[in-house]
Amino acid sequence: MVLFGADRVAEFQELFAGRVALLTGPSGRTSGNEPTFDVLKQCCDLRLLLAPEHGVRGDKAAGALFADEIDEECRLPVRSLYTRDSKRLSQETLALFDTLVYDMADVGCRYYTFLTTLRYCVEDCAAAGKRLVVLDRPNPLGDRVEGGLMRQETLSFVGGYEMPVCYGLTCGELAVMMNEELRCGCDLHIVPCAGLTRNMTFRDWGHCWVMPSMGIPRYETALLYPGTCLIEGTNCSEGRGTGDPFGIIGAPFIRAEEFCKAFNTLDCPGVETTPVYFTPAASKHAGILCGGIQLHIMDETALEPVAMGVRLLDLLRKMYPNDFAFLPPVREDGKIFLSLLAGHRDFEKKDWDADALIHRYARESAAFRLRKAPYERYPKE
Repeated sequence: MVLFGADRVAEFQELFAGRVALLTGPSGRTSGNEPTFDVLKQCCDLRLLLAPEHGVRGDKAAGALFADEIDEECRLPVRSLYTRDSKRLSQETLALFDTLVYDMADVGCRYYTFLTTLRYCVEDCAAAGKRLVVLDRPNPLGDRVEGGLMRQETLSFVGGYEMPVCYGLTCGELAVMMNEELRCGCDLHIVPCAGLTRNMTFRDWGHCWVMPSMGIPRYETALLYPGTCLIEGTNCSEGRGTGDPFGIIGAPFIRAEEFCKAFNTLDCPGVETTPVYFTPAASKHAGILCGGIQLHIMDETALEPVAMGVRLLDLLRKMYPNDFAFLPPVREDGKIFLSLLAGHRDFEKKDWDADALIHRYARESAAFRLRKAPYERYPKE
């Protein structure tokens, strides 16, 4: 059984000096399912909670901004890091603690905003001379590296570091990589996992799946998410508001049976689809009947979710040229949301080629494997 960093707080008690703040979410729990803030209360002066997107309790909707509050359960003040004004640590917040503890599970995918929040913590703690302690957690996708490298011009909160979509590092390893490559000089400490090897995925940990957010209810969702999250940048439903977010894809203009047959002829190993009709209860096309597909993972080792996502976009534009569309720009600089997710602007070109993109992704992922190697802390076997 794998132990998380949160399980080993007592072994590293000397790191939690002075006034302590904890940045966490609903997945911030020990392998025994105890909340991390309860563990920290027993060994240090925990004064403050910091909340990322979705909030400390996971009670905030995706993308919903929220203000500071008091946590009703543990009676600690909560500072929001997801406001309209800023998503960074303010000077007022930094003045409230000496040591910041980071403990959140992510899904091993660049789109997840917790990773950008981690970068901001490294940078802001370094600038303020504060200690940062990362309670390490395994990457649920293991050592999977896939997708194109984030371009500097498309950096955003859904892509805050120059890495592929799937990056094959734990949050602790990634924090060290950021600290070194950005030359932050942060007083950074990692409380490591125990019993973890690089090739382990969630299935090998011996623990239940705790949702890092409501949009990722199962491990299978996390496997599909690196590909189907690209649909968020289009006028199709990515399955939010259904029982299978990121596993169901569709739109009112799609005929489920014909689209399913067409998708199943594509080169998408490890996955099969069945036709489905659904009416989302929320998000895009809420209350409107949609046709589409449900994705079924048949072989997760063969699955290439990012390549699958690119082929899915390609099929949609070719089958429904008069209906399918990318969502309009969300920023003043004119970049569409799909470009922010993808990490490049190739999809903005009318003649983009799916095969060429996938081949480029493979080259960039291979280069990133070499780049990340010096920061790997866990053995392969």
